[in-house]
Amino acid sequence: MQLRYSFRLYPSAGQRAALARAFGCARVVFNDGLRVREETRVAGLGFVTSGELSKRLTAAKKTPERAWLGEVSSVVLQQSLRDLDTAYRNFFDGLKNKRPKVGAPRFKSKRDNHQSIRFTANAGWRITPGRKLRLPKVGDVAVRWSRVLPSTPSTVTVIKDAAGRYFASFVVETAASETLPKTTPEIGIDLGLGHFAVFSDGTKVNSPRFLRRAEKRLKKAQRELCRKEKGSKNRDKARVTVARSHARVADARSEFHHRLSTRIIRENQAVAVEDLAVKGLARTRLAKSIHDAGWSAFVAMLEYKAARYGRTFIRIGRFEPTSQVCARCGVKDGPKPLSVREWTCGACGTVLDRDVNAAVNVAKAAGLAVSACGAWVRQALVPAPRDEAGTHPKQPARPVREQAGIPGL
Repeated sequence: MQLRYSFRLYPSAGQRAALARAFGCARVVFNDGLRVREETRVAGLGFVTSGELSKRLTAAKKTPERAWLGEVSSVVLQQSLRDLDTAYRNFFDGLKNKRPKVGAPRFKSKRDNHQSIRFTANAGWRITPGRKLRLPKVGDVAVRWSRVLPSTPSTVTVIKDAAGRYFASFVVETAASETLPKTTPEIGIDLGLGHFAVFSDGTKVNSPRFLRRAEKRLKKAQRELCRKEKGSKNRDKARVTVARSHARVADARSEFHHRLSTRIIRENQAVAVEDLAVKGLARTRLAKSIHDAGWSAFVAMLEYKAARYGRTFIRIGRFEPTSQVCARCGVKDGPKPLSVREWTCGACGTVLDRDVNAAVNVAKAAGLAVSACGAWVRQALVPAPRDEAGTHPKQPARPVREQAGIPGL
């Protein structure tokens, strides 16, 4: 499987200027290619191919107006055209219902806070003996290697985020040799806001609420930004301060997701979660809390780590009534408002915790055999042995009431 490894870069002042030129040239090539295709579409002409765009790029570099495109690696410019092709392909595949729908490609702005360029193997980039990243027409950039790459990558993407940080992103192939030893626990997980996750064994993980805890600092930084004059250097500095504050929140949330998902995958053989409609929930009054929780990113981590380490990952349908069915007797007693955190089942009299009960029902819907807080999960039906199934061919079947010793009416 393919995994992405990101490492922090620390370019010098001259290298930052070279990277800025590369970002700008890649953006111009992308916009030029998009403009050509849009003009031909409006004129009713055929779709301009990638080869034709590449020829036009080569010719443009020889003109005085675009001669500065030669100051950066040609591979970066060609990869920008490949990104344009990918954007069109995703757009057309969305129209054909081959993937989720996305909008048509749009022009990039030099004021975008997220910039990226990509170097392939034929660009001549490499990792030097001194553990630096050598990029063509940029130089040897210092890297903080936080871990070892499992294999030799073929491409590297250099990214600059809104906070002004630089990263090197590698996509590498990993073998399936990291399979963890088999274990017995199998759990269902109910995601929420009061508790970030509740497991079917009764364990509850509190919600860190990183954004809520940082709101005071973020509000102060945002007020300072609003007071600065538009277009001034002080406003740009204030914008970076706001971006860094948001980056700290995002990094803390990602670290929490990684630690929790890794622990869950290591300790359990099978994991079941509910397929939540996060986009729909994010349009409610709980939008800020839902975005702060980051359920989608967490579930995605569980899914790829399960595939990587040989665990079983199961998504159940979002319309399963996990909060309406008693996990002990299976009786469905209807929906309940969010204020109801505990209730007593009217059929069996069991006192049920709303979140734990939902987690157990998630595990049941996924076919896992677990128990939690006295609530037992009914096992799947097992076919009867051949000598017990059906009736004897020479003996007529008796009514069920007669078999149970109940006199007939």
